[in-house]
Amino acid sequence: MRTTQSPRGVWPVMYHQWSQMTFVHWRYPSALVQPLLPDGLTVEEFDGSAWVGLTPFLMENVRVPGAPVLPWLSTFPETNVRTYVKDAWGRSGLWFLSLDAGRLLPVIGARAGYRLPYHWSDMSVRVEGGRRVYRCRRRRPGGSAGARCDADVEWGAPLADSERDGLTDFLTERYRLFTVIGGGLAHAEVEHRPWPLRRARLTHLDQGLLQAGGLTAPDHDPILHASPGVRVRVGMWSRSRP
Repeated sequence: MRTTQSPRGVWPVMYHQWSQMTFVHWRYPSALVQPLLPDGLTVEEFDGSAWVGLTPFLMENVRVPGAPVLPWLSTFPETNVRTYVKDAWGRSGLWFLSLDAGRLLPVIGARAGYRLPYHWSDMSVRVEGGRRVYRCRRRRPGGSAGARCDADVEWGAPLADSERDGLTDFLTERYRLFTVIGGGLAHAEVEHRPWPLRRARLTHLDQGLLQAGGLTAPDHDPILHASPGVRVRVGMWSRSRP
């Protein structure tokens, strides 16, 4: 049963398509995650824990309203490290510890427009039958030693609606991101249909993005979900207030 729903009527300032997405999640003690959040946000727990996600995917058809898709600029790999939070009014959303992207201009634009912690990285996403192969190496300058992600994932059968539990929706159905702009908390909403999810199995992972974001390395197996993707409408940021 889905516990969250996409907002309706988001006035878009960008259109995206998020494709070939794998969600890799670990449970963390909330006390380790809370110091990484800005004032005004608190960890949103599920089953008594914070959760941190590593989400490699392919960004496609990126454009602003009224502009065409530019084949080279509009498609690039991305990998995010994210956690789940609430603001002072109880609104749920995402806090990004880092975002790596394979195109420099979108990195510059997202840093300037949304103040998100994007990094320019050498990246690729390959589809090899039922396997997805993700590669990420953060570039210099501004890179962090060990900031990388090599992940090989076997995709399985579609996940039926009846198989979706509360944790699945908690980890995947997120429609608000938080950021800090001009010293104050802000947020932006995104609109898309529910993720069509598939089972997934991690066959290889060598990563340092979580550690580069301020976390300890995971010491247990993650929970995985995968999705062929969704089309997305991204709204402009606004100050977080009631």
